Amino acid sequence: MEKKCVADIKDRDIVEAVFLVKDKIIAMAKNGKPYLTLKLMDKTGEVDAKVWDNADQVGSLFDRNDFLAVRAKASVYLGKMQLIISELKRVPEESVDLADFLPEAERDINLMVQELDLLLETVKDPDIGRLLRAFFHDPELMAQYRVAPAAKGMHHVYLGGLLEHSLAVAKLVDATVPLYQGLNRDLLIAGALLHDIGKVREMTYLRCFDYSDEGKLIGHITIGVEMLQERISKLKDFPFELGMLLKHMLLSHHGQYEYGSPKRPKTLEATILNYLDDLDSKINGIRTHIRKEPDNPSRWTSYHRLYDRYFFKENCLQEDELELLPQECLELEQPARERSPEPVPEKPAAPVQGKPSPRAEGERGRDQGRKNFSNNPFAALKKSD
Repeated sequence: MEKKCVADIKDRDIVEAVFLVKDKIIAMAKNGKPYLTLKLMDKTGEVDAKVWDNADQVGSLFDRNDFLAVRAKASVYLGKMQLIISELKRVPEESVDLADFLPEAERDINLMVQELDLLLETVKDPDIGRLLRAFFHDPELMAQYRVAPAAKGMHHVYLGGLLEHSLAVAKLVDATVPLYQGLNRDLLIAGALLHDIGKVREMTYLRCFDYSDEGKLIGHITIGVEMLQERISKLKDFPFELGMLLKHMLLSHHGQYEYGSPKRPKTLEATILNYLDDLDSKINGIRTHIRKEPDNPSRWTSYHRLYDRYFFKENCLQEDELELLPQECLELEQPARERSPEPVPEKPAAPVQGKPSPRAEGERGRDQGRKNFSNNPFAALKKSD
């Protein structure tokens, strides 16, 4: 085969490879002749594809979420790569490895789980601490939380995206809290980790990322509040007002009614969470849009429909500077047992005492030096669905 991965495809390549069908649409050309427009994917990216001849007949051979072996010619059209398919054949699922077709976070998922465990140890409020442990020491929930994407198309659209996004918002919390007196850091950390918790049930991610029936009918905000109440109800003497503040943060984290938020932020912590969530989402979304166009020679990206604009790609950094990572990012890639949690501002509440979870201890010795799809336990997901 000439090319295997989407990321390797170059202009004028003859491509023979297997892809997952993300989208399939029958359209009509100006001459009235039907044609197929497809979006094909593997774990390295997505590529548009066209079938110009016998569209109705060819389209009946496969559906969305099927695997296709294709032979095609690659060409760049309007700054984007596309494939003109000459041959295709549906491939049985049992003959492929799902690990080759679903995008995954660049950061190692096991290391991110260890980072989450360390973050939980820094929570000093005993009630917030036991609530977070009720979520993140639940093996069934963690099997989903560690691999779920954060969205279908807007930001962090890859396995591990939800975990990566939640940890990023938590880091932004710790960068913000020292700047303003009187903020409840533990409440904000809980909001950062739980604001999108409903996405483990809102989305499906064993094939192409999509919304579940529950997600379409109820949505992750309502699902998340339900999950929060379920766990609060099982914790003895959990403070009512603390539960109310946490629910408000989940209900208001989208900020405005027009963005799907049932409530607007009405506390400092809820307001901060709204802006930090939006900040991390937009940065990831814009970066992803830029990276999707490696063959675009322009200094500007193509039009971004959701953001309703083009983005200028230059920022006066040299190539060698772009490769440098802040020291804190490098430290996050170290195994958790080799570093200590960063100090946090002292708070009146007594610190939570407790042993690290058996799950965390069991994972710390595995897969430290390599990144592979074993981070993503499909078997565990299938058992829990």
